[in-house]
Amino acid sequence: MPVKKKDTDRALSLLEEYCKKLRKPEEQLLKNAVKKVMSIFKSSLFQ
Repeated sequence: MPVKKKDTDRALSLLEEYCKKLRKPEEQLLKNAVKKVMSIFKSSLFQ
């Protein structure tokens, strides 16, 4: 099943909002992992 751009954009939007909520020191590893996923979604793989 091909990935649709609107689905990728929606996922990125949701991840960005979630990332903004991660502020506690113990959440930094999770925040870094979320940022890695976001960079993958922004890569040519999902364009």
